Amino acid sequence: MQTIPVDDQNLSARARPATRTAPVELAVIVPTYNERDNVDDIVKELTEVLRDITWEVIFVDDDSPDGTAEAARSIAAQTSHVRVIHRIGRRGLSSAVIEGMLASSAPYLAVIDGDLQHDPALLPRMLELARADEADIVVGSRYVEGGGVGDWARSREWMSRWATKIASRFLPAPITDPMSGFFLLTRPTFERAVRGLSGVGFKILLDIVLSAPRTTRIRELPYTFRTRRHGESKLDTVVAWQFLVMIIDKRIGHILPTKFVIFSMVGASGLVVHLTALWLGLKLGGFPFAVAQATATVVAMTSNYFLNNTLTHGDKRRTGARLWSGLISFYAVCLVGAAANVGVATMIYRSEPIWWLSGLAGALVSSAWNFSVSALYTWRK
Repeated sequence: MQTIPVDDQNLSARARPATRTAPVELAVIVPTYNERDNVDDIVKELTEVLRDITWEVIFVDDDSPDGTAEAARSIAAQTSHVRVIHRIGRRGLSSAVIEGMLASSAPYLAVIDGDLQHDPALLPRMLELARADEADIVVGSRYVEGGGVGDWARSREWMSRWATKIASRFLPAPITDPMSGFFLLTRPTFERAVRGLSGVGFKILLDIVLSAPRTTRIRELPYTFRTRRHGESKLDTVVAWQFLVMIIDKRIGHILPTKFVIFSMVGASGLVVHLTALWLGLKLGGFPFAVAQATATVVAMTSNYFLNNTLTHGDKRRTGARLWSGLISFYAVCLVGAAANVGVATMIYRSEPIWWLSGLAGALVSSAWNFSVSALYTWRK
């Protein structure tokens, strides 16, 4: 192999590495998934409103199938303001924001969504408050005077206010919009909070506020939520669930692994499914107890798989053909637990024919096995 020296003087201006005259003061973190059509507009708006600031934007993309990372990378090849973190095998808005902040050395860190619904024009004012040491975190709020939710559907506004009301019960200080995804904070504030972050779900601001010291100073500035220009909203019931998961993590995550708590909640729902199927098999189907118990076990396992795929392991969710191969894997790794389930339940039923007690005992025997082994095999990274 021959190495050919490069003559820097013959490089075109476009091909030469861009240099900055001053260190980056503000890093804007933009978590993305399927936002290809918005990337160029985001960079243009940031370039306009931050023209008097040394800044960079870091797109943290979760391997978008629409080529968001490639679109951002093509812009980054032409300007030193743009950087890209392309994550493969990792998902989640909160963890993306954390990773983006850790990748920057800027003293001030801001977060905006990749859908252009946050107005970057507010960033200079946010930075001004942080520079003047008037706040550690500056939040863009939809609910202070002068702010608004734009043309939201009533159901979405209700969900946001409901989540805000719940979150407010855990906050160390009043915040009108703790669910905001538009905020700026100082690096020392982030450093004090980062090791306590759960990184779960979409509400990274709430995560930071609950993990930061109680003395953290927070200011809110009004803004009106804009209409998405391109792409589709990712707001669904899973977002609401992940919000509850984050609250659970903050309350008991230091005692029990959060995923085990979620798995146990799914298991509780599976217990209801199991006992219902067992009752139907015995009372309506007329099956022998062993057959009814085995059938109920399979039904409950199937229910648990789909719920765990969405709720417990949403960050490693299986889709497409992998969804069904995962179901087969889940059946396989739980086979030992299922055998113990049926055996224990049948033994108890023969000595004391109380159907619900026998079914409950069998289900409990297999729960620990199902959690540990499925995490290792079915939802491995």
